[in-house]
Amino acid sequence: MTPEEVFLKLVHGVADRDFAVLPELYAEQTDVRHPMNPYGDHPLLSRDALREHFGGVGPRVTEVVRFQPDNLRVHQTADPEVIVAEFEYAGTILATGEPFRVPAIFVLRVRDGLIVESRDYIDHLSMIRARGQVDELVAHLKEPAGAPAAS
Repeated sequence: MTPEEVFLKLVHGVADRDFAVLPELYAEQTDVRHPMNPYGDHPLLSRDALREHFGGVGPRVTEVVRFQPDNLRVHQTADPEVIVAEFEYAGTILATGEPFRVPAIFVLRVRDGLIVESRDYIDHLSMIRARGQVDELVAHLKEPAGAPAAS
């Protein structure tokens, strides 16, 4: 698969809640980071770590919101392994029916059809707001430095 095909499988798989299949899009050893995460960037360095991530975070998100990728734009780079993808998750808050949008940019390195590196720049605050977790974030921000982070 090309980097663009892998990206499309990833974002549609997240939206379709296909959490068991998503880790298979990644190499055994990978480097996935969320640099803008207000809870801190906790690198996911293996397929097993991604399996745990998708198995834990995924269901918690889909309990309260539904979304699909929208406004997808994929940019090729001089490096054939690397793409920059701009998109939004457009969705609905299940409890209220209120729509929301979460802009994102992913920078993916795909080798032999598998993601070996990813930098996922997501508007975490918009997703936290949509999930009704603002109070949880505020409590986290008030914790002393070095306290365990939530996801």
